[in-house]
Amino acid sequence: MVRRHELTDQEWELLAPLIPRAATGRPRVEDRQVINGMVYKIRTGISWRDLPERYGPWKTVYTRFRRYALDGVFTRALQQIQAHADAAGDIDWLVQIDSTIVRAHQHAAATGRKKGGAAHQQDEPDDHALGRSRGGLTTKIHLACDGKGRPLALPVTPGQRHDSVCARPLLERIRVPRTGPGRPRCRPDQVIADKAYSSRGLRAYLRKRGIAHTIPEKTDQRRHRLRRGGRPPGFDRETYRRRNMIERCFNRLKGFRGIATRYEKTATSYEAAVTLASFLLWARSV
Repeated sequence: MVRRHELTDQEWELLAPLIPRAATGRPRVEDRQVINGMVYKIRTGISWRDLPERYGPWKTVYTRFRRYALDGVFTRALQQIQAHADAAGDIDWLVQIDSTIVRAHQHAAATGRKKGGAAHQQDEPDDHALGRSRGGLTTKIHLACDGKGRPLALPVTPGQRHDSVCARPLLERIRVPRTGPGRPRCRPDQVIADKAYSSRGLRAYLRKRGIAHTIPEKTDQRRHRLRRGGRPPGFDRETYRRRNMIERCFNRLKGFRGIATRYEKTATSYEAAVTLASFLLWARSV
């Protein structure tokens, strides 16, 4: 029987082949039971210590989650399901980019600042993607999604980081492998973004890569252009109206309470939780 906030049989069939298994050693808690504990945790936002006993010891669930986060297990699972969707022609490459602010719980902010510890290993940023903005300590999720509102790439940064600074790294994270021979697909057909991404540098970068883009021009940029002369950047209002798909994607991601509020101390663990939630969104759409 599948309980509330647990993997369905279809979702487990997609994820099971990508879970690493030890060939030797003592018997361990069943993988599906542990993964269900992880999903329950990010769905409800409860503390690891408060996990129901049916998922096994909470330390086992947390340790395995942390190990999978450092090994990139959930990232590979997300790429794998994207690859199968792309092979079936199910990905709409009209890509939208945006970001959303997430408040950090006080427990997430209680992270040691000493260098050299476990928190500073495996490319963990020194600031743990925690920034101080008007609402207090926050983290920002930068997201690229396809035309059907499904995540393609998602780095996390401190909350005060400007969107335009992260646009290029975000687009370079899009990497959908091929199911057969061939290089991964990294280039969208078109990019849609709001005024926060309006900059000459980003437009030049997109033109250099041969990516069409629909980004509205800021008022001050329009005023400067009229003063010095020059053609306005192309802008299609009908295409721009499709940007609502990324807002819907954020809405579905924040249906996970462990995503809507950050409880994880490290950026690695929080990004892994967002990636697992993104995998579940894909699994329910294919």
